[in-house]
Amino acid sequence: MNWFSFGLCIAAIAPIAGAAVSPCDSMSSASMPNTTVTSAKLVDAGAFAPPAGTRGPATAYKSLPAFCRVTATLKPSSDSDIKIEVWLPASGWNGKLQAVGNGAWAGVISYPALATAVAAGYAAASTDTGHEGNQAGFIQGHPEKLIDFAYRAVHEMTVAAKGLTTAYYHSAPKLSYWNGCSTGGRQAMAELQRYPNDYDGIIAGAPANYTTNLQAAQLWTWDVDHKNGEAVIPQEKFSLLHNAVLEACDSLDGVKDGVLEDPTRCHFDPKVLACKNGDGPNCLTAAQVETAQKIYAGPAKVFPGLERGSESGWNMLLAGSAPMSYAVEIYKDVLLRDPNFDAAHVDPDSAVAHVEKDARTMMNSIDPNLKPFFSHNGKLLQYHGWADPGIPPQSSVNYYKSVADKMGGVSKIHDSYRLFMVPGMGHCGGGDGTSTFDMVAALNQWVESGKAPEQIVASRVRNGAVDRTRPLCPYPQVATYKGSGSTDDAANFACRVP
Repeated sequence: MNWFSFGLCIAAIAPIAGAAVSPCDSMSSASMPNTTVTSAKLVDAGAFAPPAGTRGPATAYKSLPAFCRVTATLKPSSDSDIKIEVWLPASGWNGKLQAVGNGAWAGVISYPALATAVAAGYAAASTDTGHEGNQAGFIQGHPEKLIDFAYRAVHEMTVAAKGLTTAYYHSAPKLSYWNGCSTGGRQAMAELQRYPNDYDGIIAGAPANYTTNLQAAQLWTWDVDHKNGEAVIPQEKFSLLHNAVLEACDSLDGVKDGVLEDPTRCHFDPKVLACKNGDGPNCLTAAQVETAQKIYAGPAKVFPGLERGSESGWNMLLAGSAPMSYAVEIYKDVLLRDPNFDAAHVDPDSAVAHVEKDARTMMNSIDPNLKPFFSHNGKLLQYHGWADPGIPPQSSVNYYKSVADKMGGVSKIHDSYRLFMVPGMGHCGGGDGTSTFDMVAALNQWVESGKAPEQIVASRVRNGAVDRTRPLCPYPQVATYKGSGSTDDAANFACRVP
């Protein structure tokens, strides 16, 4: 069906004769391919109550304006069961659509992100990617559901969300944006590589887009730490390592502020913490020193290691009694399809080599040829925390470089693709750095006004108050202190190539 006939189809929604039907109620009659609208209800301002178990405080929804909440089920295949929600501001729509991503296995609608988008005036959309629950139980015997999770659900949601938005406002979104981190970042990369015309602007945070190698590296990292009792770095020593890194490298960027502006310049060796005699709370055993060295290095040829400065978050990968469940399930149920897969003592080279070809194609989104996306003036903003303990940040740098190489150099992509590395930030947020920033505003200005972000001012919030601001700089630039004024004020820094 072409867009003209599709538009006629969705525009033909009319009130029932003799009945007073509100614009939102009439959305129940929307007819679109592969789509069944299951409900359409007007939610009064501040009245939305998220489902039980939704992350984040319920008070966050109290300031929402009135909106039309449309729920629908999409069935692009006979075994698909993709749930979506599209929230449409009852007034004050800014004319744009913002779709939001998921985390890990998804399995839920991203209500907090929907709320943020609607509060800013956007029509907003989210999907559970075709299954319920943040786990892998949906995979076995359901290859179509796996395709939905990998990439199809987001595309189908995008098509439906545009149609529903057009039906409600009698006007198509003038611009469409994607905003996601982690799995949402992977979804972003899948969209711009597989469906380059879906969005005008894309925000990809800490993308898990190299699934085969990332999950092998995560399994390997846990195994390095747990291969024997002597190698385990106890949680109470993570801060010991972190403080030693700061002592060695914090001043390299010209400012001693508890954050490494560019951790790749830090060559701290954990050998300096080696115990003189036996073990102790303020030193590392020889086996623990070796563990830390390996974690920084990462599995050779497979994936980068974690950066110096990320130690405070190592419990994300190392603290459990078993490897990260998501990584185990990805390998067992998706990449190797081996129910007997043993995550203990993983050889990353072997694990990556034995991944089934179709699984590699389905889950990895690493194609550096972004010409189809760039050719319609698409803009990509990517960000990644330098202290991310879950997805090594160098993976984002490597992908950026691969695109530059493919497209003819950084100068060829600078007007379409910018990467912002966030000093001190953990996985999609948190950490000691300035991890509060507005990528959507930066993307919007870039797409609408053609003004590329030369810097994005970020804040650090502690105890509910901002205590530091700092510019985030497009890679490879870093925030450099001008030499005078408070080091907690972004105005006293400039973005420069070191």
